[in-house]
Amino acid sequence: MAPALRTLHLAADDDFAGFRSAARALLQGGVPPEQVHWSTGEATLFDAPLATPSLAREPDPPYGANPADARSPDALRLPAALLRTISHAALHDDAQRFALIYRLLWRLQQQPALRHDPLDADTLRLAHMAQAVRRDAHKMKAFVRFRPVAADDVADGTLHVAWFEPGHHVVGAVGPFFARRFTNMAWAILTPRGSLRWQPPGADGAPGRLHRGPPARRADAPPADAGEALWLTYYQHIFNPARLKLSMMEKEMPRRYWHNLPEAALIAPLAAAAQARSDAMVAQPASVPARTVRLLPARSVPQVIASLDDLRAATARCRECPIGEHATQAVCGEGPVGAPLMLVGEQPGDQEDLAGRPFVGPAGQWLDEALRQLGIARESVYLANAVKHFKFELRGKRRLHKTAGQREAMACRHWMEDEIRLVRPKALVALGATAARALLGDGVQVTRDRGRWLQRGEDGLPVLVTLHPSALLRMDRAAQDEAWQRWLADLSLATQGPPA
Repeated sequence: MAPALRTLHLAADDDFAGFRSAARALLQGGVPPEQVHWSTGEATLFDAPLATPSLAREPDPPYGANPADARSPDALRLPAALLRTISHAALHDDAQRFALIYRLLWRLQQQPALRHDPLDADTLRLAHMAQAVRRDAHKMKAFVRFRPVAADDVADGTLHVAWFEPGHHVVGAVGPFFARRFTNMAWAILTPRGSLRWQPPGADGAPGRLHRGPPARRADAPPADAGEALWLTYYQHIFNPARLKLSMMEKEMPRRYWHNLPEAALIAPLAAAAQARSDAMVAQPASVPARTVRLLPARSVPQVIASLDDLRAATARCRECPIGEHATQAVCGEGPVGAPLMLVGEQPGDQEDLAGRPFVGPAGQWLDEALRQLGIARESVYLANAVKHFKFELRGKRRLHKTAGQREAMACRHWMEDEIRLVRPKALVALGATAARALLGDGVQVTRDRGRWLQRGEDGLPVLVTLHPSALLRMDRAAQDEAWQRWLADLSLATQGPPA
C-alpha cells in the first residue's frame, strides 16, 4: 500500500521560516518529496498545520545560518551561497517553488556531492528563480512613488502612500529597506500581495515599528497631487532626446511597471519628438564656453638679470607656473662663479625647500659622498636644479615629492639658462631625466645616454648625462651597491673632463 500524501500548509506565501522548520523535520523523519504537498493561503481540511508535534516550529537561527538542525548528526549542512539562493527562490511566484526546494534538499541529503554540480537542473532552476526575485525587489525599491494623504493617526497629519504591483512575494523582504530609507516619515505601501505601514520613532523615544497588512486594491491608492505635476515638469525638462535608447530604457524599466509610474505617460510623446528636438539642438549656433584654460604666461616684462642676486630675487617672485604658489621659497644654485663644473638636478626637495639651498636632503648626502670619494670639493662646483620650486602632494602632514611636468619645466628653463650664463661653467652634468631634457632637449634618454658626453646646441657646452642620486635611494638594497659603483664611474668622467 502506498504511503499517504502529507499536505503541509504554510502561514503565508513568503513564510520561509515555517518552510524551513517543516523541511527540517521532514528530512530528519526520512519523508521523500513525492509524499509531501506544500500549500499556502487559506488552509483546507486536508492541510496539516505546522503546529503538529512532528513538525513543531523552532526559533529561527541567525540570518545565513544552516537551515538544518546542527544538533543532529544527520543534519543537512548547506553552503551559505546556496542557502541565500534558496531563501530568495522561496519568494518566487511559482506555486511549485517549495516542492522544488524540498526536492533539492532531499537530493542533497542523499547525494552530498550534488552541491558541486553547477549544471544540475533543480539547482539551475532555483538560481533563475532567485535572480528573478532579486530583480523584482530591486524594481520595487526603484519604482515606488509616494503620495501624501491626510491621516489623523499620524503625528504631523500626513501619511505617504504608494501603490506597487510586484511580480513575486517580495513585499515583506523589501519592507526593512524602506524603513531604513524613510525612517522619520510615516508611510504605507499597498500591493496586491500584502501591505506595509511604517510608524516612525516617537518623540518620546519609542522605536519605529513596521506592520504587515492584508492585500490591497488599486482603488485604495490615492490619486495624483500637485507634487506629482511638479515632478512631471522636471522629468520633461531633463529628458535628453540625443540619448534616447528605448530598448535600454525598457530593459531597466520594464513596460509592466509603466502604468503605475506617473512619468511613463510622457515617454511616448517625448520619444516621438526626439528626432526633431535633436535636429533643433544641432542647428543652434555654438555657445561660448564658460570654462577657460589657463595657459602659462610669458615673461611680459623682460627682466635684466645681471647677477646671481638678481636671479634669486626674480625667481622668488616667479609665478609663471603653479608650483611657485605653494612652495616655501625659490631655491637657486650654490657655488662659485666661474666654477669649472656645474651639476644640474631636477628640482628642490622638501628639505631644500625649507632651507633654501640645493642638495641638502638625503639625495644631497649621497652626492656629497660621491664627490668626496672622487676627490671633488663641494665648494669647487656649482650645484643647481632645472626647476627652482618644490612640487609636492600632501599625504597627511607629509609633503611627498612629485615630478615637475613638461610645461612647468619649460616655464623654468629661462631661469636655468640665466644661471648658466652667469656662472660660466666649462662643463655641465645632467642628474636625471628632467635636467637632461632641460639642457639637451627631448631627444635625450638617460638609460641610453648615461655616461656619455653630449653637446648643447645653444652655447656648445659639453653635458655629461647620468642618474639623479634619488634614483639610487629608491632601489632595493641588493641592487644599490652595484648601481652606486656604476654611478661613481659616470661621475668620474666629469673629473677627467670632456674628450678633446
